[in-house]
Amino acid sequence: MNVTSVNATAVLQYRDSFSKAMTKNVIVVALGIFINYINAALIHTFCKHQMFYMNPRYILFIHLVVNDMIQVTLTVILFVISYTIYQINVSICCILILLALFATENTPLNLACMAVECYIAICFPLRYVQISTVNRTLMLIGLIWATTMFSAVSDLFITLATEPQDFFHSKVFCIRQNVFPNPIIIKKRDITYSVFLVLVWITIFYTYFRILSTAKTASKDAKKARNTILLHGFQVLLCMATYAAPPLLTVLQLWFPKNYTDFLFACYIIVQILPRSISPIIYGVRDNTFRKYLKKYLCRVCIL
Repeated sequence: MNVTSVNATAVLQYRDSFSKAMTKNVIVVALGIFINYINAALIHTFCKHQMFYMNPRYILFIHLVVNDMIQVTLTVILFVISYTIYQINVSICCILILLALFATENTPLNLACMAVECYIAICFPLRYVQISTVNRTLMLIGLIWATTMFSAVSDLFITLATEPQDFFHSKVFCIRQNVFPNPIIIKKRDITYSVFLVLVWITIFYTYFRILSTAKTASKDAKKARNTILLHGFQVLLCMATYAAPPLLTVLQLWFPKNYTDFLFACYIIVQILPRSISPIIYGVRDNTFRKYLKKYLCRVCIL
């Protein structure tokens, strides 16, 4: 019996009581609605003011917010399905997992690009307008999507080539390991994630220390940019938990099988929900210009 079947058997054998399952689902759905409401307000604020969508910094930020909305929505749907329907068709699960993977893997790459944008703004202020243009930013976002789509869609092609046709008509507990079970995919995933994370961390550290040296003798904006990159680094650190979670959960399942569903819930909140609650803080709260317009929108909604 492989690790995937062991995990699925543990979930089936030690399923939560109705009250505990209801509590977990209410918490997850409530957090998902709250985060998506805030993110929807950010997107509305962005779209209503031309000054934002003509600025590369805010374009990268809103791309991150859209990714967060997609990721939160899909993971909440998958969480609820795991308690209600439990098993779904492999083809449907593949679509949901692939979309979630696109949004999840986009995040650290987008954060690295945002760190570079801060670095250019502080260290090359006179060349910023020539380097950071809207067209280049949109091309960069397209490159991010192309990179993550190539990484995730290759899992589907490997599965199509190695699994029988009946597999795609069967039903499974909808997690990545169940719909993409080939060992080659796991090895490829580990290599890809390692390369992504090394590149992202090199970018984060390089831009942070370059801005740090500038901030010692420069303006308050440089110090704020340094703190922003620190927050990006914290987000990347939380994103890394996505890669460390599978082996950790396997160990916990072997040691504490009766509490496995509780570990899954805690892992879901820490890995999937918490990182998505940081994005609104970085620009929605810390950025003076964005906060001014966002407060007007939120106050208007509260009055209505």
